[in-house]
Amino acid sequence: MSSRLLAGRYELIQKIGDGGMAVVYKAKDKLLNRYIAIKILRPEFTKDEVFVENFKRESQAAAKLSHPNIVGVYDVGKEGNINYIVMELVDGRPLSDIIAEEAPMDYRTVINIARQVASALSVAHKNKIIHRDVKPHNILMTKDGVAKLADFGIAKAVNDATLSTGSKVIGSIHYFSPEQARGNYVDERSDIYSLGIVMYEMITGRVPFDGDNPVTVALKHINEDVIPPSEFVSGIPPALERCIMKCTDKFQTNRYSSADELIEELDNIEFVTKMVGESALNKAMETKDQEEEEEDSGKKKKKKKKRHLTPEQKKKRRIIAIVAAICLIPLLVLGVKALTTAKTTVPDLSNMTYAEAKAAAEDAGFKIEKGSSVYSDSVTKNHVADQDPGAGTEAKRGRTITVNLSKGSKDGTVPNVVGMNYDEVEKYLKKYGYKLGVVKEQTSTQAAGTILSQDPEGGADASKGSRVNIVISDGKGKEKATVPSVTGMSLAQAKAAIANAGFTVGNITYDESNVYGNGYVMWQQYAANTQLDKGTTIDIEVSKGKPQTDNGGDSGDTGDSTTTG
Repeated sequence: MSSRLLAGRYELIQKIGDGGMAVVYKAKDKLLNRYIAIKILRPEFTKDEVFVENFKRESQAAAKLSHPNIVGVYDVGKEGNINYIVMELVDGRPLSDIIAEEAPMDYRTVINIARQVASALSVAHKNKIIHRDVKPHNILMTKDGVAKLADFGIAKAVNDATLSTGSKVIGSIHYFSPEQARGNYVDERSDIYSLGIVMYEMITGRVPFDGDNPVTVALKHINEDVIPPSEFVSGIPPALERCIMKCTDKFQTNRYSSADELIEELDNIEFVTKMVGESALNKAMETKDQEEEEEDSGKKKKKKKKRHLTPEQKKKRRIIAIVAAICLIPLLVLGVKALTTAKTTVPDLSNMTYAEAKAAAEDAGFKIEKGSSVYSDSVTKNHVADQDPGAGTEAKRGRTITVNLSKGSKDGTVPNVVGMNYDEVEKYLKKYGYKLGVVKEQTSTQAAGTILSQDPEGGADASKGSRVNIVISDGKGKEKATVPSVTGMSLAQAKAAIANAGFTVGNITYDESNVYGNGYVMWQQYAANTQLDKGTTIDIEVSKGKPQTDNGGDSGDTGDSTTTG
């Protein structure tokens, strides 16, 4: 595209990024004579006044953040119908590209990148800013290995102003915390969860939860346990795996309480793994030197004579030392454990998943193994029903704790009541040994009183006598349809798309645009993929082309047009 000026100062040079919320351009600040990046919001967001206000406020707050691991925000502005952010231009590429090429990544690299991102989050959190969209696509890596986190504050503006009105989710559901997926309260620990998912992907080359659609992935975040990374990749330090599992715990209270606490943990992991490796290598070299100083006959030690080694001999010696170091690592670990207290209290692992129990046992200095699968009326399926040695007893460190996992209640299968009428459900549940729990009402097109969903689901294992919560229809719902994306279409195309989707074209307004060509739709009242009642009217705005100058010419371009459509 040809260059053009924005706000009389920023010269757009070329498009370098295109996302669901904005288009990013490489530009030059003619006032300060430096290259920058400019993010221009897509038109469908600019007509939402609440969103624009939140966007400006959060971006201005992000502009106050100054840290080497944060992409700097220089300016926030508006020209005509264009809202934009001026940012630092990073000479690098997103972490997502590096993961695609190099994962599984070396654990030392994972620790290094995670610590840098956590440092960025620490500064933001202390300034009362929650990122809400930590993912590899928003982490830029410079050529010298510096990680820079981008889009601070923008995700919050989207969540506050847009998600509440039924618009599509902005961001990647693969990195959302369970509380984000539920639409619940989000805090600093939500960012820590997302960073934990990023660490998981770096160390394994895969995200823990995936599916055919965003809803499936969101439900997995809420309901399923994260599979430990070591089940996919060998050689991960146990301490690092425990760190990742703690970051991605389902419950906020079980995660690290702050980014600083996570940084401290990563520093400890890095220090311990480094020291264990160096100590083993030094011990191996000392052992090798001692063997060479012993005399063949009397085994009396004497000063070793200096001798010159060929390059091949030096290479062999290094290989022997490394192999010896690897063999000595378990001995060093046992030596460290021998210095600690001989006995300690066995932790209570009851009702934990096996992954949680494994982490808790290892933290306390014990090993763990699976025993039998047993029926239990009180313990959830696939959680620890009992253990040996028992919780609270004294046992030697290093001892193996055997855990028996629950198979659920022997005859406690929850009946399926979805589709039944509310009037008959209580009696039906009682027949199978269950009680009716919380009843919630939800707007639906189904007949009033029809059961739409239940918790636990039908067929699940649950203790007899437990309660089953249900959601019933209020019968007031109207048939829904999905709003099409008409931004960028010609007026005729947009009208046809709206009608075909089951809606009605509302008011059509016209305005000048530096981005959209003459006759093309540049704004629609409702965001694409929004679910609305059929027959709803949708207003649109159409571009009249670029603003005209006083002499009837164009707006000053001397090159090719930068409009789209």
